[in-house]
Amino acid sequence: MHQVFAIREQRTYTNKQLYSNMMKQQDILILLKKMTSDGSTMSIRGLANSIGMSVSSISASLERCKKAHLIDQNKKRVNVMALKDFLTYGVQYVFPAEIGNIVRGVPTYISASPIKEQLAESRDYYVWRSAKGTARGQQITPLYLSVPNAVLKDDELYQLLVIVDTLRVGGARERAIALQELTKRIDRYANNQQ
Repeated sequence: MHQVFAIREQRTYTNKQLYSNMMKQQDILILLKKMTSDGSTMSIRGLANSIGMSVSSISASLERCKKAHLIDQNKKRVNVMALKDFLTYGVQYVFPAEIGNIVRGVPTYISASPIKEQLAESRDYYVWRSAKGTARGQQITPLYLSVPNAVLKDDELYQLLVIVDTLRVGGARERAIALQELTKRIDRYANNQQ
């Protein structure tokens, strides 16, 4: 009887431990923010203020990213090649986007830079729902709730999140454009870190 109880206790602990190590949407947001010119040198408090999250959430996120080898042991430098692989092959499956009703919001996907300039004009418009938004279009669920407000303060982060939305929602052509744009930004970040 005691052996069964011990096994159940161990399974419960293991399941909790596994859950605490799983990536969350905000982890990608934080890594992208750290890739921006001002985000790379920000403190945890600065990151929290800039993207609308609590300090404890940022700290827990950086710890998960460290365990996933998406950031270095000091939690300062993003492992851009691992992040690129995850965004290229995994983000659409792990954090899928849903397209919803017509709402007011902040443009994203093929309706925002840097993707929209490389495609023919589309009649479809896509947005993240936001009262501060300037456009109407089909709603795309943002990677994290604070995204629409965070991008209004940071154009670099905005473009990175548009690229990620294109990887989450786009077809082959849009994804190819998004990967080119992501590679440019990753190269710029890597060069600035040397």
